[in-house]
Amino acid sequence: MADTAAPDLRRLSHFIAVVEASGFTRAAAQLHLSQQALSSSVRQLEKEIGATLMVRAGRRLTLTPAGQTLLDEGRTLLAAARTVTQHTRAAAVAEPEEFVVGHSPAISSAEVYGLLAPAIAAAPGTSFTVVQLFPDRLVTGVHEGSVHLGLRRGVVPQDRLASAVARYDILRVALRSDHPLAGRERVAVAELAEEPIVLWSPPGASYYSDFLVNVCRRAGFEPRYRVTRVQGCPPEVAPLTDDAVAFVTSEPGPAVGGAVTVIDIDGPVLVPLQALWQPHTSSAVRDLVLAHR
Repeated sequence: MADTAAPDLRRLSHFIAVVEASGFTRAAAQLHLSQQALSSSVRQLEKEIGATLMVRAGRRLTLTPAGQTLLDEGRTLLAAARTVTQHTRAAAVAEPEEFVVGHSPAISSAEVYGLLAPAIAAAPGTSFTVVQLFPDRLVTGVHEGSVHLGLRRGVVPQDRLASAVARYDILRVALRSDHPLAGRERVAVAELAEEPIVLWSPPGASYYSDFLVNVCRRAGFEPRYRVTRVQGCPPEVAPLTDDAVAFVTSEPGPAVGGAVTVIDIDGPVLVPLQALWQPHTSSAVRDLVLAHR
């Protein structure tokens, strides 16, 4: 077997189907194959790769370390293959390229447009769609290929996605406009020590929440945080919905019709915006977006 041998994608999909169905019987029915044909396909895949992928004990299947690796990496490879097929078919019929950008609620659509603007101007034949997704759905969409570029706050380690910091944004504070600090041009983080602070997920469940908590800790206090009860709205509304201050990245000045004021933080404090995409894929539009980071 050559060192550069690649797995057959059809056999790889059969292997993944067997694992996800927890056995050959159910997988064969789902794939409309005989169990004998499916078992033969998986054995041939093992032969191609040169490793045992699963151990069969009666009806129970246990993945070997090689099988677990192939399962993790194989899902990514199949998703990339589907993306390549979609791009090729679109090119064959001269369809306009569709580029879908997903972003977490911590990033506003205006901020996304600012990042995309150079690519929109440089790629007039491309159709852009921007959708807001919660982080778990965002990652799933990128994995599956329905989202071509994902954007989220904080640098989150990714085992099976490609990523880069698209840019750094200035962190600011949003308060109710009747708050005593709202008349200030800027505020030190330490001055928020007695204020309840809004987070969109609990610390430990969100790298962005961890980042914000650490901003407070570096200023010398443990934040009195509360998780917002209104998800999916612009971050600037949190002072109204949760009666607390919120860290945001929008421009300073009045917001939400003047009911909220955004002010600068002494420092400044910079927060990364992370871009995520499918590995094993190329995209001229994605390159245009990331070229300006």
